[in-house]
Amino acid sequence: MSTAPSSEAAARIREHGHDDFAFEPIRGLPEKPPEGEEILWQGAPRWKGLALRAFHVRKVAIYFGLLAAWTVAETLHGGGGAMEIAFAVGGLLPLAAGAIGLLLLFAYLYARTSVFTITSRRVVMRFGLALPMAINLPFTRIEAAAHRLGRDGTGDIPLALKRGERIAWLHLWPFARPWHLRQPEPTMKALPDSQKAAAILADALTRFVEAEATGETPAPASKSARLARPGMTGIRSTAGAGGAQTAGRAPAVAGPSL
Repeated sequence: MSTAPSSEAAARIREHGHDDFAFEPIRGLPEKPPEGEEILWQGAPRWKGLALRAFHVRKVAIYFGLLAAWTVAETLHGGGGAMEIAFAVGGLLPLAAGAIGLLLLFAYLYARTSVFTITSRRVVMRFGLALPMAINLPFTRIEAAAHRLGRDGTGDIPLALKRGERIAWLHLWPFARPWHLRQPEPTMKALPDSQKAAAILADALTRFVEAEATGETPAPASKSARLARPGMTGIRSTAGAGGAQTAGRAPAVAGPSL
């Protein structure tokens, strides 16, 4: 099997000088989909959404703000003046800046190297920095899916796995649903067009479940539901937002609807 980079990867190498994922025949996928499986959607997280919900930058900033306030109060209670307060709070600033800056850097790097793919038969999550990995989630392993829209306009799509199907929480981080440690849920986080992705996933799950029940091959997705594979900056589609807002629950898929 040839290990030469694809034309798409070669273009990225010419543009950026290197590409850690040049071995991928299709961006975000370790191999080409088998015959009969079609790519319906590909997208990537937005780094600001990751910083807020995966790396909790706001909470860390609030923590340091409270710590600074407590330091000021303690200094005043001890009889300290403006110089003592400035010295005490000033000692916290490098620590706060370093911690927040590191979290922002991680959010940016993960957003840049992560790609989520929805096909007619599975979901694939490719992410990682030092040790990139691709997590393959066939629809036969998915029990339920949900859609949660954040205040920043990006959304998360957590995937609940069937009983007996388990992926270690640490293997999924930072794309694991918070507080679900015993039964971790892979989560496509901080999607800039999450409603559209949720609609496509709901449609694909519906078609797959119906095909499983009849023993037929899943019907091709409608043209309005298909998406061109985007770059890292976001999701592009000609489908209207109305389709995403009316996405329903796939038959035999328990849990919250998409």
